[in-house]
Amino acid sequence: QLQASGGGLVQAGGSLRLSCAASERTFSTRIMAWFRQPPGEEREFVAAIAWNGVATHYSDSLKGRFIISRDNPKNTVYLQLNSLKPEDTGVYFCARARETVYDNYWPTAQYEYGNWGQGTLVTVSS
Repeated sequence: QLQASGGGLVQAGGSLRLSCAASERTFSTRIMAWFRQPPGEEREFVAAIAWNGVATHYSDSLKGRFIISRDNPKNTVYLQLNSLKPEDTGVYFCARARETVYDNYWPTAQYEYGNWGQGTLVTVSS
């Protein structure tokens, strides 16, 4: 199970730190990712992090403002949101990659992830 938290209402330019707590044994062996779903839109990939936290991958449009990290002993993955914009508003979800190994590419499609949490709502006011 995955439980996301840390969302809330913030003004444009502000920051939030999202957390995702996992209660499953496979957490430390899998890529973890964050997705988001703006109101009325499709869910989209935000960022992913390798099982050991060494490598990360971001959506091109979000690179530089968001930072993904993880703490395996705590079974938790984080997403630091900086310089927030109203268009960042949406429900943010964490998810665990289905496979253990991906050969030379980062999984960014929803079907490549499972164990979706309930999500946490981020609202950015202008």
